[in-house]
Amino acid sequence: MSAGLLFSFVIGYFVLLLIVAWYTSRNSNNDSFFIGNRNSNWILVAFGMIGTSLSGVTFVSVPGAVGKPFGAGYEGFTYFQIVIGYIIGYFIIAYVLLPLYYRLNLTSIYSYLNTRLGFVSYKTGSSFFILSRTLGATARLYLVVKILQDSILSSFGMPFWLTTLIILLMILLYTFEGGVKTIVWTDTLQTTCMLAGLIICVIYILQAMNLSFGEGLAAMKESKLTDIFVWDPSSRLFFVKQILAGAFITITMTGMDQEMMQKNISVKNLSDSRKNMLTFSFIQGGVVLLFLFLGGLLYLYAGTNGVNVPPDKLFPTIALGSGMPPVISVIFIIALISALFPSADGAITALTSSFCIDILGMKRRADWDEKKQSKTRKSVHLIFAAVFLLFVMIFKAVDSPSMITVILKVAGYTYGPLLGLFIFGIITKRSVNDKLVPAIAIAAPLLCLVIDYNQKSLFGGFEIGLELIIINGLLTFIGLWMISKKQQPVAQ
Repeated sequence: MSAGLLFSFVIGYFVLLLIVAWYTSRNSNNDSFFIGNRNSNWILVAFGMIGTSLSGVTFVSVPGAVGKPFGAGYEGFTYFQIVIGYIIGYFIIAYVLLPLYYRLNLTSIYSYLNTRLGFVSYKTGSSFFILSRTLGATARLYLVVKILQDSILSSFGMPFWLTTLIILLMILLYTFEGGVKTIVWTDTLQTTCMLAGLIICVIYILQAMNLSFGEGLAAMKESKLTDIFVWDPSSRLFFVKQILAGAFITITMTGMDQEMMQKNISVKNLSDSRKNMLTFSFIQGGVVLLFLFLGGLLYLYAGTNGVNVPPDKLFPTIALGSGMPPVISVIFIIALISALFPSADGAITALTSSFCIDILGMKRRADWDEKKQSKTRKSVHLIFAAVFLLFVMIFKAVDSPSMITVILKVAGYTYGPLLGLFIFGIITKRSVNDKLVPAIAIAAPLLCLVIDYNQKSLFGGFEIGLELIIINGLLTFIGLWMISKKQQPVAQ
């Protein structure tokens, strides 16, 4: 299929998003943008969050990781160990964090840190979220833009930076007014397209190889592509490490992340928000299993058709290859951008919300009327789009062959301080020296960096993997304890 025809489908899909955005953003205000007027349907939020949490990186990198060499075999389905941890983490969010956020009636979840630890702690937490989400979202955005650039837009002579700019402008157009109120609906549409594309691609490849579902699974098992659990305690993929890391990654990257919780606290009440979180957790687990199954099929197909490319290029190479019918290429591109937009649009919206509320103090400024708030919010929205463009270009220079590894690694460094701050606030009754909190939050990741790069000399054959986020959070917690004291009882 020609690049021009593929591009026309992309434009058609975007027009559909604009129609949904126009319809849902009518009569919107700042509360609509930040928390959807606390009137979002929990079923829509749960379904739409699948697209947000998985993103284009999951769509490409998770299937690609199935055939990555590991030990004497392949990584196979070992990523599902992390997913088991995710589900545990979602239960903790549903029964520990959500009740806290609803009880305090928060718009920004980092306001809790202000209430519990102090104003500087509050600013520190929101700053680490802004850094974390910016890095994670732009890494995801880079991967999908690169695929669109290589498969479609390079044939028009369009440079990479311009492709990125156009996609960011598309996202701005449909999130500029409605924010969360619009995203709840556009994410639902995009998740539907992404899952439909995933299922259709699985069915087609099975048919192309003359395999049933069971036969495909048996062929993967014979090729040692289906192993889930790693039993070696010294391995970075040891199941206990992966499950614990998955749980803590979820607690931080969802439960302590303004983007993800912004949608959850837009639901009418705690009961519905909890149902949303638990429903989403099990659906996500099933979807990831299907992505892993697709990855196994792709490696079987590649083996019989002489395809030999890096992991992140496997799915795009096969789906857009000359041996595939045009309809599969169209489905892949639509599914890919459906995975791209939910992670990027939600990130820009959440970063705008956090910066306006937490850093600029919009809700604390009684002298700012609705018009002033709206003008400021829109300016910040545009600035973050420019920041995204800058960071995507940085990731292009790095050009890692497996972006999901990069994203989870970065999360270990940047979300660790958030983990330590929230856990300290929740499980202790101590008060901290608020002015010293930023120093602790910076020192903990730096210590983790030293540990990570010297782990062979420190631990021998024992490998530290994604559980680095737990170490980071623990170091932050210890540091906070050292600068804290028992709270004095309030005089009666």
